[in-house]
Amino acid sequence: MATDSRSMTLNTPVTAVERSVRRHDIDALRVIAFGLLILYHVGMFYVADWGWHVKSSHLSETLQWPMLVVNQWRMALIFLISGLALSFVADRYRPSQLAGRRSWRLLWPLLFGMAIVVPPQAYYQALSNGVIEPGYADFLVRYFTFQPWPEGAFDGSHIGITWNHLWYLPYLLAYTLLLAALLPALRSRAGQAVLTRLRSLRGVWLVVLPTLPLLFHGLVIYPLFGDISHDFFTDGYAHALYFTIFLYGFIIGRDERLWTSIGNLRWPLLCLAPLTFIGYRLLVDATSDDASPVQWLSLFCALYLNRWVWLLLLLGWSYRLLNRPWRWLPAANRAVYPWYILHQTITVVAGYHLARMGLGPVWEPLLVLLATVLGCWLIYRWLILPVHWLRPCFGVWEKVPANTRAQRAAAADHTSNRTQHQPG
Repeated sequence: MATDSRSMTLNTPVTAVERSVRRHDIDALRVIAFGLLILYHVGMFYVADWGWHVKSSHLSETLQWPMLVVNQWRMALIFLISGLALSFVADRYRPSQLAGRRSWRLLWPLLFGMAIVVPPQAYYQALSNGVIEPGYADFLVRYFTFQPWPEGAFDGSHIGITWNHLWYLPYLLAYTLLLAALLPALRSRAGQAVLTRLRSLRGVWLVVLPTLPLLFHGLVIYPLFGDISHDFFTDGYAHALYFTIFLYGFIIGRDERLWTSIGNLRWPLLCLAPLTFIGYRLLVDATSDDASPVQWLSLFCALYLNRWVWLLLLLGWSYRLLNRPWRWLPAANRAVYPWYILHQTITVVAGYHLARMGLGPVWEPLLVLLATVLGCWLIYRWLILPVHWLRPCFGVWEKVPANTRAQRAAAADHTSNRTQHQPG
């Protein structure tokens, strides 16, 4: 499988493209981002004072600190990468074509995931909350009536069905459709002038100016809608925040001079990022409910500056260190979508059962992590890849190359025989 910048979002299959636009660093950053997401969700089973679908009895307050660092930018990074990916393919399609292709490639895995993969999470959460009696078949019969459940049964129970961690897919679809609608304006002479101006940001302006729209969302949109809820129709703050980050990725796109500038900032950003996080946390501790407007403004400035600085840091270092054809990258990119769809269900199911075995605070989390990784690999390797019709349900749309040694040898023999019969 050829790897290129198109492979870095969940909804994009990898096909033959020009080598000149291949960006291994963004592909690699995509794999890292979703790897961190899997670790983060395993951590959610153990972090103290943070609600989740199911929880272990072995909770850790210390775990809050690394998760707080990551939590500031983990989903923003994924939407940023998604916007970058769209910039690499948008010119290949008319807006209607782009919207149609992405709708199909996102909706099909979303619907399959909600019907097959996600229900065990809702079942074990309702079971853990004492809302239902054991019996998964009975739960499914009730689940697919799409009727509201008792309050607090599981996340989304007031609707009757949930997408849980797959919320990223409908949000990404909405932002892609919106950007597709904006493409004619962006492709106009005025639109290109605006994009050129934005891509000319350098130095401190590249750090400060993109923070201002994010600050606006915090000061104006957040009070209207409240915290991110993953309820699509009422999640106004999340849409404002994530679409802006998604748009930033699209604007950055393939502009090599802008990428060079981001790469040149990597060392200052490496020093600045920890300082912005420390400053943000100090302001959180110092700001009470009756704080002055100046204190609240300082807190929000620190919050969004910290988020954008970390995103620039990750882009700059990946651009300088990861833009090479890693041998593991094609296979890892192909596996990212199925692993993303599978991982949280495996974590919830494994965590629920292992937590009841009295394994202790060391073996239990290690086995939950091992079960998550091993479960994703086994299902992907021995079920999804071999079953052709199942691949699109997990977002694997491209033709999967031969994986076994015998298949590779057979392919080599076929190529050799064909070469021998070429006219010379």
